[in-house]
Amino acid sequence: MKTDRENLQTNLTRTGTQKEQAEKDILLLQQQAETFHQKIQDWLTAFDSRNTSVLNEERLSRLLAYDSDWIETERNALRAIDDAITRAQSVLQERSTQLQQHEQQRLSERSAEALHELLSTVKANLQQQVEQKNEIGFQLQQDLTNKQKIGDLLGIIETQGLIAENWAKLNDIIGSADGKKFRLIAQEYTLDVLLSYANVHLGMLSNRYLLQRIPHTLGLQVIDQDMGDEVRTVFSLSGGESFLASLALALGLASLSSRRMQVESLFIDEGFGSLDPATLNTAMDALERLHNQGRKVGVISHVQEMTERVPVQIKVSKQQSGRSKVEVAGF
Repeated sequence: MKTDRENLQTNLTRTGTQKEQAEKDILLLQQQAETFHQKIQDWLTAFDSRNTSVLNEERLSRLLAYDSDWIETERNALRAIDDAITRAQSVLQERSTQLQQHEQQRLSERSAEALHELLSTVKANLQQQVEQKNEIGFQLQQDLTNKQKIGDLLGIIETQGLIAENWAKLNDIIGSADGKKFRLIAQEYTLDVLLSYANVHLGMLSNRYLLQRIPHTLGLQVIDQDMGDEVRTVFSLSGGESFLASLALALGLASLSSRRMQVESLFIDEGFGSLDPATLNTAMDALERLHNQGRKVGVISHVQEMTERVPVQIKVSKQQSGRSKVEVAGF
């Protein structure tokens, strides 16, 4: 009991102390509030004396409610207005100075009425001169048109003359009643293309010879590269060399035809019997390359050595009583 009483007494004392301190704080805050209120009144009085608008506490409270961003925006706007006013004043001052200088440099002592009358007279003279100029220009344009017509006719005559000259030259080159000249030119051109393909294949068979067309004819000749590019007739070739040249021409013809169609088969009838072993081996290598490229190659020959190089064979054997036997080997 005694302990409770002492605790209550202690709390009562503490509360009384806190009350006294709170009353002192309230009194201090009231004094500060009155001081700040007086300062605000003094500032409002000073503001009203410096400006034409009247500012009271309520309006000041509304203004103070705005945040710093709004204040910064308004400040920038006011600054921009001040800058614009400054520039306008500068431009006004400059224009005023120019006006004064212009008035001081008066070029004529005539009155405005006299100047207007003089301007009307000058405009009338100018209009008359413009009309004369247009008339002269029309005459010049007519003259230019006439010269142009004459020039066009001369140009047409010259153009037609060049066309006629070109046709005459073309007639001298390929013109003939039966078309023989043009046909010969086309055949020579085609033969040259064929020989370009044939020489590629001939280089794989034998690098000694090149096929060449005899100038202004459709005949052939060979260039012997082993003899200093000596030009030889095709009739001077041996049997084996003639076979290789013929084979190169056949392969060149296949390459030429392949530009428009796919030549997939090649048949060779005889010609192998006149080849020596080395030339026969070279020819067979070329035919095997064609076979490896996907083309079908068929040869007709009695040369026994070829049987070792041909995988698929059709053998025809002679029998009695005029009969023959056909066998397929390697299929």
